[in-house]
Amino acid sequence: MSSTVDEKSVHKESISNQPEHFMRSENETPECIQAIEGIQVPVISLSQPNKDVLLHELLKACTEWGIFALTDHGIPQSLLEQLRFVGEEFFNLSEEEKQKHASNPSSGNFEGYATKMVRNYGEKIEWVDYYFHLMHPPCKVNHQTWPEHPPSYRNVTEEYTKEVLRVNFTILELLSEGLGLEDKSILKSKLGGEEIELEMKINMYPPCPQPQLVLGVEPHTDMSALTILVPNDVPGLQVWKDGNWIAVDCLPNALYVHIGDQIEVLSNGKCKSVLHRSLVNEERTRMSWAVFSTPPQDAVIGPLQSLVNDENPSKYSSKTFAEYRYRKINRLPQ
Repeated sequence: MSSTVDEKSVHKESISNQPEHFMRSENETPECIQAIEGIQVPVISLSQPNKDVLLHELLKACTEWGIFALTDHGIPQSLLEQLRFVGEEFFNLSEEEKQKHASNPSSGNFEGYATKMVRNYGEKIEWVDYYFHLMHPPCKVNHQTWPEHPPSYRNVTEEYTKEVLRVNFTILELLSEGLGLEDKSILKSKLGGEEIELEMKINMYPPCPQPQLVLGVEPHTDMSALTILVPNDVPGLQVWKDGNWIAVDCLPNALYVHIGDQIEVLSNGKCKSVLHRSLVNEERTRMSWAVFSTPPQDAVIGPLQSLVNDENPSKYSSKTFAEYRYRKINRLPQ
């Protein structure tokens, strides 16, 4: 099964020079701040037979990088291909059809189709459209906010939800062990257990006539606990490490796991929420399927007491995830 986004049907801006409000200041542009290429992010295989080696490699990746490529994760290649296919099929619809699924943030509805091509705090615009909706838990899922086309979208996404939830819980258990916590279920429990929320965000970055001057998504960390990313074959993800941007190479069928803010807080800063940005391509559409795992809104997240002592005092205040999210979105101090 294969599908690609129709390059001719995406934004009109992609066939000519983009307006100035897309163009970043000189100190922000990919052209000015070029990434280092040829450095591989850590690769973690869940088939590693030596548990101690697996835990060591995982913790090292989370503390030094905040991102890793996960292989041998057990999600069938065919399911990943179907996931890409149904997402690409939606974005191949006409703008009129996509707008039928538009979100309405002014009424509190953030689920649906939207664009980041609106002014942000820096008065610049990000070069990306996206589709956002809740995947889990079932009691909070509103299928009316999901794409109706292609008809297979729901079945494919529900199957992927089961798989990505399993992978999330596996990583949280391994990370609990790697951090030396007394119970491998602690991180999972603190993040809501079976009520942990999974949010899907399909990002679509159209071809851009001057990719060296714009950003698909500006530098940020994720407010999630973990983010599990499935990219297409067009590169563009970059992560910040040791004072440099590092271009992330795509391994076929690997999942890219980002450590988010909630794991950084729970680990009292031992694990690093990865700073990352997204670039765009002059000729090809880049897409990614990001699943954010977040605690329920009323969950109180703070440093685990077992990771706080006289030598490592608490670095973060405890607060509900709802408060954390509000402060993050509104760029208020945490």
